[in-house]
Amino acid sequence: MGPSASNTTNEDSLTSQQIQQLLHQALSSISSIILGKPRQIQLALSCLIAEGHLLIEDLPGVGKTTLSLALAKVFGLEFQRVQFTSDLLPSDVLGVSIFDTQSQSFKFHQGPVFSQILLADEINRSTPKTQSALLEAMEEKQVTQDGVTRTLPRPFFVIATQNPLEQVGTFPLPESQLDRFLMRINIGYPDQQAEMELLKGINRHQLINELTTAVTPEELLAIQRAVEQVHISQSILDYVLTLIRSSRLSPWFITGLSPRAGLALQKCARAWALLHGRDHVIPEDVQQVLPSVAAHRLQIHPEHQDKNIDDLVIMLIKQVPV
Repeated sequence: MGPSASNTTNEDSLTSQQIQQLLHQALSSISSIILGKPRQIQLALSCLIAEGHLLIEDLPGVGKTTLSLALAKVFGLEFQRVQFTSDLLPSDVLGVSIFDTQSQSFKFHQGPVFSQILLADEINRSTPKTQSALLEAMEEKQVTQDGVTRTLPRPFFVIATQNPLEQVGTFPLPESQLDRFLMRINIGYPDQQAEMELLKGINRHQLINELTTAVTPEELLAIQRAVEQVHISQSILDYVLTLIRSSRLSPWFITGLSPRAGLALQKCARAWALLHGRDHVIPEDVQQVLPSVAAHRLQIHPEHQDKNIDDLVIMLIKQVPV
């Protein structure tokens, strides 16, 4: 696929038709790399255009890093990867001030967080101190070091991968860190047909190198602003509020969803609606994104530890009338 036909379009003048064309091109390009996972790709793309951050939790080798690389290439974004380990320091992520003997002053050297897409690979293998170094960057899109606040590039998107907690050498992410991720997804194993295509096909990284930019960073910013314009009616807001309050009253969870989770839910529903060609939110948009928005923010009550968190969220959707 060649470069986007509207790369020369001013970022403030994208029409609805142009936005749909750009999103379709992005989905097609990423789907040529990540086979048999259309829903996961749509959720990741919704998270990006909703200006959130994405947590991918799954076993090694199912395509978490490949998805991150494909997103960066398709959107023409500056990409940095940090391999999180137990000895990683906050300064390894944020940057450090080094004394310059020529100027006789300290000079700040930017860390990999100063990029448009930051892949925090295996984030739960680092200590809580290093994990928390990303909190300000993810929430405020800025970094404060040595008393100086520095703004991060726009757009700024953190993709963190996480191995299952039962694996050796992992540190659970604190609730405050989990809450900074707009969505959490699982990729899972490919189906038989997709896996056969992987075995017979070209190396994925070679295909990523051959990808061309489908959406420029300026166009992405315009799409992110368009998400804010997607209409969400009072009745849909009532539905969102009922879901949030029902999670707080449910015996399945220790604590329910926070007001921040409610804001995240309506933002993701708007992004999902735009991705599917609508200028307004319908109940199905809320239902489609709720498991990815809510599951990592909820803790199962000890009496229900035998149940799966994603299944409980789906049961919550079924219990709450539209």
